[in-house]
Amino acid sequence: MRSKLVLMLAIIMGIITTVLFFNYMKQYDSETVSSQTKVEVVVATGEIKRNHLISKNMLELKPVPEQSVHENTVTEIEDAIGLVSTANIVKGETLLSNHLQNTKEESLFVSRKVRDGFRAVSVGLNFPQSVSNLIEPEDNVDVIATFKEGDKFISEIIVENTRVLAVGRRMLESTEGEPYVEYTSATLELRPEEAVKVVNSNEKGNIHIALRSRVEPKGAAEDDN
Repeated sequence: MRSKLVLMLAIIMGIITTVLFFNYMKQYDSETVSSQTKVEVVVATGEIKRNHLISKNMLELKPVPEQSVHENTVTEIEDAIGLVSTANIVKGETLLSNHLQNTKEESLFVSRKVRDGFRAVSVGLNFPQSVSNLIEPEDNVDVIATFKEGDKFISEIIVENTRVLAVGRRMLESTEGEPYVEYTSATLELRPEEAVKVVNSNEKGNIHIALRSRVEPKGAAEDDN
């Protein structure tokens, strides 16, 4: 009977010791983390799309442990304002210097925007053909060609859902307060066979651009797959 009592007390004491040990380690870890030197880093206040011009209201400072800071981390908001995002940045994500480039770099390297297997092709457009100059870089459009056959004009969609790389020489979406500049061409991202079709159609007749919605209908992504 005594041996059972001693065993029971030993088990209880073991449990108590284990609980006390884990509580101590948890408190120790918390104190260790809180005692670490912290630095402020720049994070996104909301989602920032690729090729978007960075403004002050998109950014905020957040304190983080110094040991966790990447060497390319942006630590001053002023260092990011006026630059262009090279990737999609989610809300709360820390900005890295390789996420950003200036507008001059963007304009010099249009080839960086063209995906592998595609080509950049520019087509001349007048005001109505360009949807009254309402098309923006990163929009998706259809290309409509119009030909004359006898006494009739025939129009058909020759390319669907292609990406706009630039309008005129502008490769960034316009921002609020930016002066309006009319453009007479759009540069499209096309597969080689589409590029040939568009160039040939442009030589034979007229090209119009049909702007597609950026709001993707529910289930569209599944349908494409």
